[in-house]
Amino acid sequence: MDLGLTDRTYIVTGATRGLGHATAGALVADGANVVLTGRTDEAAAEAAKKLGPRALGVGADNADPAAAQRLVDAARDRFGGLDGILISVGGPPPGSGATGDSANTDEQWQAAFDSVFLGAVRLARTAAGELGEGGVIGFVLSGSVHEPIPGLTISNGLRPGLAGFAKSLSVELGPKGIRVIGVLPGRIATDRMTQLDELSGDAEASRARNSASIPLRRYGSPEEFGRTAAFLLSPAASYVTGVMVPIDGGARHGF
Repeated sequence: MDLGLTDRTYIVTGATRGLGHATAGALVADGANVVLTGRTDEAAAEAAKKLGPRALGVGADNADPAAAQRLVDAARDRFGGLDGILISVGGPPPGSGATGDSANTDEQWQAAFDSVFLGAVRLARTAAGELGEGGVIGFVLSGSVHEPIPGLTISNGLRPGLAGFAKSLSVELGPKGIRVIGVLPGRIATDRMTQLDELSGDAEASRARNSASIPLRRYGSPEEFGRTAAFLLSPAASYVTGVMVPIDGGARHGF
């Protein structure tokens, strides 16, 4: 299948590794141009170098109010325009919502809100002002959109709100021919998932236990996520908007 990605240009944030990098790689492999971001110019440039001349690395912090316009400008200056964005942010720190040693602090909540929530909203709004008909805005969220994940209280609080924002945006931008989607990774074998398994005190046992609860009986790979996300961002998925798509091996049992 031709996904129609040739010479289209996307921004993918948080793409020096993990899910964002896998998606950037899938887009480039099908002929798209990608502006990918990392915390520093050096990290972003190194990640882009691995993907070849169709990738440009830009250091950017989603919490920086100036970052969104800077990325849109970079896409326009380097590749001539913008066709879509995938807003992928690192997971907030684990912790509980109650008092105690494991409770997240006010500072952690504020930092996560500025980066995960407000930063994502700002990126989406800025991209929407640049996109034309056929454009797409994607959010990498989590299964916590539907059901809280133990030990990830900040994520549980912020990601459902972003899903609501994405749904609202899809209604507003639909008449302009701009799609808005969310992708909900389940247990994908990334550094983040390794960290969460290690919090149990026995990472191997945690992975075995979690794998047993997934119908496919295994964690997904970043590449599997990336290929699915690239399809959803592509013109081949031109009639898909306003939905949250789980990429979780069947772990979510609801419709």
